[in-house]
Amino acid sequence: MVSVGTWGRYLLCKFNYSISVGRMALVKGLHDTEALDMMYRSLLQGKITFVHCNKGEEKAPMTRDLFGTLLVRRIPFPDPMKVDVRDVVVLKDPVNEGNYLVRRLAAIEGDEMLSTNKDDEPFVLEKDQCWVLADDQNLKPQEAHDSRTFGPVSMSDIVGRAIYCLRNVLDHGPVNNSGQSKEQDLPVLEVELNIDEMAKDNEV
Repeated sequence: MVSVGTWGRYLLCKFNYSISVGRMALVKGLHDTEALDMMYRSLLQGKITFVHCNKGEEKAPMTRDLFGTLLVRRIPFPDPMKVDVRDVVVLKDPVNEGNYLVRRLAAIEGDEMLSTNKDDEPFVLEKDQCWVLADDQNLKPQEAHDSRTFGPVSMSDIVGRAIYCLRNVLDHGPVNNSGQSKEQDLPVLEVELNIDEMAKDNEV
């Protein structure tokens, strides 16, 4: 049973999420009334998570710990205050439109990037840029399909943070994100996690 304190923290998460949804609506050019309507609906009706199926050969760059069905916390307007280095994020594939990737956030704006190749010049990630990597360090860059091949990506391409992984009905658990993110996501997990629903919807 979810405690009163956890419900309070969860409702605060939903409130902050609804504010971000309203802001996103205004940026897209919607009227104030439409933005307010979206805020109210996201606060009172919708969830702040969605289920993402991380299977198939195209998902192979992630380790087995992240191979299965993921519960993803939605993050409108992602920035360094909302996602941390070491977080596992779901982002739009910068190469294949319409596809989504699951990769680990390795660096954010202001970080200096150094290469093991002495011929490559170091560079600093610009504002709103980030660097994402596959977890499987044994893969070559071309196989990993991460920032080593397609370069920095925009923070705005991130749609959410993976917070729970269901590999099968007997093997599941929280995703190993940064300590701060795990703490922030705990009330969301306690309220919105539904193993049976994840298994049913994705035929695990």
